[in-house]
Amino acid sequence: MIIQALLFIVSLLPLSQPATDVSLPNLNIKTTMSDNPYYSRTDTAKLNVDDEEWKKILDEEVFYIARKKGTERAFSGKYWDFEGIGTYYCAVCGNKLFKSDSKFGSPCGWPSFFEADRPNSVNYEEDYTFGMSRTEVLCGRCESHLGHIFDDGPPPTGKRFCMNSVVLDFEPDQEGSK
Repeated sequence: MIIQALLFIVSLLPLSQPATDVSLPNLNIKTTMSDNPYYSRTDTAKLNVDDEEWKKILDEEVFYIARKKGTERAFSGKYWDFEGIGTYYCAVCGNKLFKSDSKFGSPCGWPSFFEADRPNSVNYEEDYTFGMSRTEVLCGRCESHLGHIFDDGPPPTGKRFCMNSVVLDFEPDQEGSK
């Protein structure tokens, strides 16, 4: 049990140093879109792309979290305490995932939402790694690992989608409203 706990803690260590400028959280959006032929904010068709192909397209940190089911260190991600008004998309494929009006401040250290944008935005899979029983959240379009969902969130759903910032892209609303 101690070894499992230590393995879990090690898995939370960042693959690389976190970004130092959190004032511009959507800096990677242009690179992601231009270098990735599968990235689309309008196409909702399921993707069937193998990890070899994703590894050629995605940067190392995004690949590790999204495709190898990694976890960024708590309180290190660019969106964990970000309060911008807009929409969160999958950084791997551009699928619409969450609106900012479902985001809430959680002491867990990762961006947290109480509901997905639409039912098919995400998929769920049981996760028994590190001796725990959790529910993994996957992108509904590309099946990339986003984080986990827990039953300790606020009303109206009681859910907490605990997501990794590195696999999210944020687009601010034009009007600045939720």
